[in-house]
Amino acid sequence: MPQLNPTPWLLIMLTSWLTFTLIVQPKLLPFTPTNSPSNKLTTTINLSPWNWPWS
Repeated sequence: MPQLNPTPWLLIMLTSWLTFTLIVQPKLLPFTPTNSPSNKLTTTINLSPWNWPWS
C-alpha cells in the first residue's frame, strides 16, 4: 500500500510549511487591511416575550 509510505510526500509537506512560515508569512503580516472596522454604536433591541394564546 503506497499510501502508508511517508517518504515521497513528507519532505514536500515539510518544505512547503517551512517556506510558508519562514518566507511567506513574515511578508504578509506587515500589511494592514484597507477597510478597517469603524466604531459603530451598537443599538440594543428591546425584545418582548411572546404571549402564547393557550397559556
